[in-house]
Amino acid sequence: MNIDATHLTSLFEHATEGIILTNGEGKIILINPAAQRTFGYTENEIIGSLIEVLIPERFSKHHKELRAGFYEQPQHRVMGHGRDLYGRRKDGMEIPVEVSLSFYKRDEELFVIAFIVDITHRKKIEESIQTQQKQLEQMTTDMRKLNAELESKVEERTMILKEALQELEKSQRSLSEALDKEKELNEIKSRFVSMASHEFRTPLSTVLSSAALASKYTQPEDQDKRERHLKRIKDAVKHLNDLLEDFLSLGKLEEGKVQVTTEQIDLKEFLEEVTEEMKTIIKKDQQIHVTCQSEGLFVTDKKLLKNILINLLSNAIKFSGEGSSVWVNADLKNSKLSLLVKDEGIGISEDDQQHMFVSFFRGRNATNIQGTGLGLHIVHRYVGLLQGKISLESKLDKGTTITIELPALEQHQ
Repeated sequence: MNIDATHLTSLFEHATEGIILTNGEGKIILINPAAQRTFGYTENEIIGSLIEVLIPERFSKHHKELRAGFYEQPQHRVMGHGRDLYGRRKDGMEIPVEVSLSFYKRDEELFVIAFIVDITHRKKIEESIQTQQKQLEQMTTDMRKLNAELESKVEERTMILKEALQELEKSQRSLSEALDKEKELNEIKSRFVSMASHEFRTPLSTVLSSAALASKYTQPEDQDKRERHLKRIKDAVKHLNDLLEDFLSLGKLEEGKVQVTTEQIDLKEFLEEVTEEMKTIIKKDQQIHVTCQSEGLFVTDKKLLKNILINLLSNAIKFSGEGSSVWVNADLKNSKLSLLVKDEGIGISEDDQQHMFVSFFRGRNATNIQGTGLGLHIVHRYVGLLQGKISLESKLDKGTTITIELPALEQHQ
């Protein structure tokens, strides 16, 4: 429990986006360091204030009406709806922002979570592109005028101006690419914020409600009820821990902190070890069938290979129903390992298959099943570190087969 609490606190404290929590009266009750830096307030200065203190005065009155309407009919809103939004810093300066809203209820009181991104840098890029466009238009006009005045040197002048025009166009393309990249990063952040707000809200609500109910059962005869709520709390905390492990794994990959350490592994023992570990999470009457075509030793990073197989088996179990089967097949030939994991689950549509290795992407038929959308992305990255290849075949309601091919690596001395 202490480790998970530390993860949650770190996620809140070190998030690069601002996070603000308001209560049913619109008062700020939590604000993370990123939001404090964005708006120039300390925690003591802002806690207890109405959220309108962060809204420009020209919008403040209208925002109160919007807030009242939102509280009557709350709905989750992701970032970016084509509207220009602004926040007001403590010094009165206005800054452009993007805001995502999420909500939950506790003890019949509505709480609203605002995720805030300062887009001042992006606005500057957009203004720079507009300036460059105007300069390009002015240069084009000047070129035509100069071309008419200097007919005797048309060829020479045209070449010079053409080169200048190419440089300007090149500069504009660079700025456009920078803006596209900025927008792409913000889309990834938006998907993360939407996913995180949804995935964290459910287990947190479970913990809060079960903890409150468990505390009411104080008599010895209530032990069964207490244990039932404690199990719900443990399951919710485990889910939260799994989410955080995905985020931590992705963070290490992005920072280049995942190193490959090779060793010899006995394939048959390895498969038995992992599948035995997975039996603790299988559903009722589910079975895991393991086949090792050729016994022997294989040199690779055991920890990364184990993470890959656990991730694939977890997905196969999670997306398959009770009484279904999961197959694991390993085939070692000529120092090359072929590892196959097949299930009888819900499958993946053809349209979604091309995006399954993208971070935070989830199939449209899996939105009601818990998950971060990071599992296959992390597997894909791990396979790359092991110099291997990964492929996927799937049909809706028929199941999914994922095949990994890995070469034997040099053993570290």
